[in-house]
Amino acid sequence: MDFPDDLMHLIRTDEPLGPLAWLGIGGPARFYAEPINTGDVQRLVTVAAEQGLPVRILGGGSNILVRESGVDGLVISLAGSISSEIAIDGTEMTVGAGAKLSHAVIKSVGAGLGGLEHLVGIPGTVGGAVVGNASAGGRDIGSAVKSVNAIEKDGSTRTMTQQEAGFSHRKTSLVGLTVLDVTFALEARDVLALTKRMQKLWISRNASRPTEEPRIAMPFVDPDGMPAKDLLQTVGLAGIREGDVSLDGQHPQYLIAHSGATSDDCLRLIERVREQVLLQTGIGLQLNLQIW
Repeated sequence: MDFPDDLMHLIRTDEPLGPLAWLGIGGPARFYAEPINTGDVQRLVTVAAEQGLPVRILGGGSNILVRESGVDGLVISLAGSISSEIAIDGTEMTVGAGAKLSHAVIKSVGAGLGGLEHLVGIPGTVGGAVVGNASAGGRDIGSAVKSVNAIEKDGSTRTMTQQEAGFSHRKTSLVGLTVLDVTFALEARDVLALTKRMQKLWISRNASRPTEEPRIAMPFVDPDGMPAKDLLQTVGLAGIREGDVSLDGQHPQYLIAHSGATSDDCLRLIERVREQVLLQTGIGLQLNLQIW
């Protein structure tokens, strides 16, 4: 594939993706780009669509599993500064899709704006959190969204309301679109009270994470009404291992990639867990991980 001359400075070929994913697993991207402004993102998506090249958007890498064969398409990283901007206007906050969710939470709390503090400690970017409708404490991120600005598959831009984005339990209608930025409608609150609440949630969330394991991911969505951790412990799957991949013994909602782990190890373990949970409880576990 030939990219236009004005985009060639952004394109890298055979870029390793493993180091960019939390699990540290995966082959290269055929094409890889880190655009520095929204115009470049739009151009990249448009050109790829015109030539039938699949596009994947890379945020923080916390919820992806890349196969060793890599990605035969274009991976667009939203690590550029333009996609990480945060702007506050009254009780509304507009955040670039590439901004870390933790940064957005801290910024809102510091400005005395409530509505996102319950999401502190959740990894990844704002774009990924909104597309997957991340939730914690019984409330999802979609409940605070006013609008989403995204690029359609044909390269055109579109601003969607909260209703048009189709937020439901850990799902949206945004899958397949390239989110550029999100505007949140928040509430004026006391800064000190918000800060204390955020700190308590941060401590609690860190205590439920395997801190000594650097290569981790959360493979499953919490079923409606029950944390995945409790479900997996109940069916006796804590610590289960497949090759060089396991579920953590104390915090089984986390998958750990040990030295030598492969994507096939991960997929076999995930399928084994889903089969056992379905057999014992009738619950079909929804994947949190995107399989590339």
